[in-house]
Amino acid sequence: MQNSTLLEPWDAGLGAQEPWPQPIHLYQPYEVEQILLPDNANCLAVQAYLKMCNLDFTIEPRWNAEFMSPSGRVPFIKCGAFVVPDFDNIVSFLNSKGTNLSESLSSEDKVNLRAFLSLVNNVLYNSELYVTWYHMDTYKTITKERHGSVYPWPLNHMLNWQKRNQVTKRLNILGYKNKKLDDVFEDVKKCCESLSERLEDKPYFFGNKPNELDALVFGHIFSIITTPLTNNVLGSIVRSYPTLIRHCRDIENSIFSPHAIGINSIMNS
Repeated sequence: MQNSTLLEPWDAGLGAQEPWPQPIHLYQPYEVEQILLPDNANCLAVQAYLKMCNLDFTIEPRWNAEFMSPSGRVPFIKCGAFVVPDFDNIVSFLNSKGTNLSESLSSEDKVNLRAFLSLVNNVLYNSELYVTWYHMDTYKTITKERHGSVYPWPLNHMLNWQKRNQVTKRLNILGYKNKKLDDVFEDVKKCCESLSERLEDKPYFFGNKPNELDALVFGHIFSIITTPLTNNVLGSIVRSYPTLIRHCRDIENSIFSPHAIGINSIMNS
């Protein structure tokens, strides 16, 4: 069912030649009743990055956002004549327009930046997929209802089955077939340890200015902390790393509305 119903997907070479297009429209699932942990993490990461770049954008909730996306994943942005899906592609697109938050980093730091971005995408995102779609208790009690809430019966059951099958195949290819839930949690611990060691007491991962890694980590940490799950171990693991919680709280306070119900209220409850 995947297709691009808007415009042609972004091409790097063509995108760099075009003038900067405005406004930016960010498409994602409905937050209250539909969005799931992995998608919420990536949507918040893109929102955070756009805010860090001081770019105006409008959030456009759509019940069928994943089917509108050229990649079948959310979020995606519609920007002028281009439709750009996924966090990494959106960052690259903005870079091609002269908005690059990591441009001033040294060559060594740029290598480390790419390594940590890969770590977050490969560990936190896949762990969120595992818990959301692969872990049967979570799938039965939360995922099925939320993902299928916007579709009529029996389409909701068909699309839930299709999505779970897609995620299962992806995770199996990536070596998750024989992993237990405890193995996934251990991977998350190691990832958080690496991120925490890199961050230390700095405001951001690479000095005094945020970049795409700060936005991506914020999206995942915030979503893990604030998303109710049948098993709260994932949130408990993240809560045990105060440097990551501080980093997440600081970004929420500095670039998002201070009146939003988020990590501050969760951590203080």
